[in-house]
Amino acid sequence: MHRRSLLALGALSAAVLALGGGAVALLQPGLRDAKLSPAGRKVFAGASRALLDGSLPAGNEPLRRALEALLERIDAVIAALPPHAQSELSQLLALLASAGGRRALAGLSEPWATASTVEIQQALQGMRVSGISLRQQAYQALHDIVGGAYFSDAQTWSQLGYPGPREL
Repeated sequence: MHRRSLLALGALSAAVLALGGGAVALLQPGLRDAKLSPAGRKVFAGASRALLDGSLPAGNEPLRRALEALLERIDAVIAALPPHAQSELSQLLALLASAGGRRALAGLSEPWATASTVEIQQALQGMRVSGISLRQQAYQALHDIVGGAYFSDAQTWSQLGYPGPREL
C-alpha cells in the first residue's frame, strides 16, 4: 500500500469514528450534568480495574466499595473540567461504551463490565502504543483521569511514598 493510500485510510477512519462517536453520544451520552452516566461509569470502572491492578483491594465487596468511591472522585474531576472538555469526554465515553466503538477504538471485544482485567490491560496497552493518535489520546484521557482521581485520596498517598502536605 502506498503512503498516500495509508494517509487517506487514516483520515477516513478518523472521520468515521468522529461521526460515529457524535451519533452515539446523542443517543447515549457518556456524561449527564457533568457526571458519569451509567455507561460512562462502566467504562471508567473497567479501565480503573486494569490501570490500578495491584493497588485496589482484593475481594468483591472491598473492590466494589473502592471503585464506587473512585467513581465519585472521577465525577469531581470531570466537574472541574471546562465545558468543551466535558463535551469531548462525553463523546469519547459514549463511543467506548458502544460495542462498535469499544471494538474499533479500544480493541476490546467484551463489554467493560464483564471483560477480565487482563483483557482490558491488553486493550489499553494497544491504545497506548497505537500509531493512531486518536487511540493514544483516548488512552491518555482514561489514564490521567483515573490516576488523578485515585491519587487525590489521601489514603493512597502512602503507595507513592508521599507523607502528605507539610504543616506551615
